[in-house]
Amino acid sequence: MDQTPGTRTVTVQPVSSPAWVSEAVVQGGAAVTGPHEATAVVWTAARDADGLAQLLSDHPRIDWVQVPFAGVENFAPIVDGSRTWTCGKGVYAEPVAEHVVALALAGMRNVAAYSRAAEWTGPAGRNLLGARVTVLGGGGITESLVRLLGGFGCRITVVRRNVEHIEGADDVVGTENLVDALAGADLVVLALSLTEETRGIIGRAELEVMENHAWIVNVARGAHIVTDDLVWALQNGEIGGAALDVTDPEPLPAGHPLWSMPNCIITPHVGNTPEMAVPLLSERIRENVRRYVAGEPLIGLIDPRAGY
Repeated sequence: MDQTPGTRTVTVQPVSSPAWVSEAVVQGGAAVTGPHEATAVVWTAARDADGLAQLLSDHPRIDWVQVPFAGVENFAPIVDGSRTWTCGKGVYAEPVAEHVVALALAGMRNVAAYSRAAEWTGPAGRNLLGARVTVLGGGGITESLVRLLGGFGCRITVVRRNVEHIEGADDVVGTENLVDALAGADLVVLALSLTEETRGIIGRAELEVMENHAWIVNVARGAHIVTDDLVWALQNGEIGGAALDVTDPEPLPAGHPLWSMPNCIITPHVGNTPEMAVPLLSERIRENVRRYVAGEPLIGLIDPRAGY
């Protein structure tokens, strides 16, 4: 993208987008126009990659695309180097990390099972305090989670594609060391982008090396876990339990075995609710529009080669 400041106009598409999106664009200092006049687009239809591709084909003048979602796997096939692409990566880190802690405690301290009981039961559960935690993914959610876990005295290992320092983590290792990082962990958290390399990253082989008391928490994408293998692991006591904010398929259909398992917690993809997300995303759009108008580097860049 040409970083020279100048006339910048932004179209918000589809036209049915919420009013607060256009308000954020105006607050950032750009005019909201139709696509024929626009040099940038804020696209709000999470599943309509074809619609975005058609818009860009019809309006090649657009040199910046902002999609409001952190996960961009639906758009990966059309992301290229001909224009600048940004997404919501990092925007939702704080509420999602908080949800991880809630799910981990509910599972490890047996809160979910107690809440389903119809009579007084015996003691069960393990501490998050001092636990060994392995986190897959090295983005904003992980950074927030590591900070939140600081007060619990956990030993934290982060598994990520690029081995770089993360403040507060005890170890950072590459994905080739995944199995070693799973062995011995009391809690495994999935907070990574979905790519062809990470699809099905947790299957039967990985579940077999986990501790039989360990809980797995997934706030990334359902397809990171092979669902049938997870059902097998939960049924056979291979792991302690699973807390899933995302599933494969999603929504999880009624009657699926995971719904009735006592060692499985399911929340309906609410790591951040609309009430939490709107002010955070509005600020990201506003700030990126401000930077776009000023010719400054944008936040949340998508790497076309990596796919996220």
